Amino acid sequence: MGILDGKRILVTGVLTDASIAFHVAKVAQQEGATVVLTGYGRMSLVQRIAKRLPEPPPVIELDVADPDHLASLAGRVSEHVDGLDGVLHAIAFAPQDALGGNFLNTSWDDVATAVQVSAYSLKALAMATLPLMRDGGSIVGLDFDASVAWPGYDWMGVAKAGLESCARYLARDLGSEKVRVNLVSAGPLRTMAAKSIPGFEKFEGVWGDRAPLGWDITDPGPAAKACVALLSDWFPATSGEIVHVDGGAHAIGG
Repeated sequence: MGILDGKRILVTGVLTDASIAFHVAKVAQQEGATVVLTGYGRMSLVQRIAKRLPEPPPVIELDVADPDHLASLAGRVSEHVDGLDGVLHAIAFAPQDALGGNFLNTSWDDVATAVQVSAYSLKALAMATLPLMRDGGSIVGLDFDASVAWPGYDWMGVAKAGLESCARYLARDLGSEKVRVNLVSAGPLRTMAAKSIPGFEKFEGVWGDRAPLGWDITDPGPAAKACVALLSDWFPATSGEIVHVDGGAHAIGG
């Protein structure tokens, strides 16, 4: 028996097999979960990537900025499972003008997009799936250290700070529903999302030099395992937490 035996898990944000979300889905299945994926935009690619999992799961389309998609999500998920025990929020996006050192010149429209998709969507996804978590559950989001300003990260960094605050308020308000809300703050990984960040290579050396356990920027496995652990029943009294999976780099000064 795995730690997710019998659990029903919704995993968002799978685009390639290098993504943390893909590896969460893979480990979740290995630990006994029934998984449903969501994708957006390049749905044929998501369908193809889903077939690389141990058991190809159903894939449904979800644009977290589309009220109709959110309103119909519970019904569409219910076509495949009779409820949910956990949800992975692996969704983030910022227009190029909101990244790469353009912080002082970014328009509100681009900032609003970054904040809506990368932070507000955690609340939107939580409320869209809450009717399916009738016996409580766990929501886990993917974070990146928002306690400092990073080169080129700009308004995505602001959005991640909003995500962290959003998770705390959701933990407060969903506790009565027996729903836990936590974040996993991973070190930098060479994913599709990372490739969209100008100057990402400047991040890579920091963790290699600072992390006492070391850090492999090509291995999403440790972050995925942390997410699966938080989705399980092994953290029954943990909510509003940020779990760092970065080789310990966050605790070490420069």
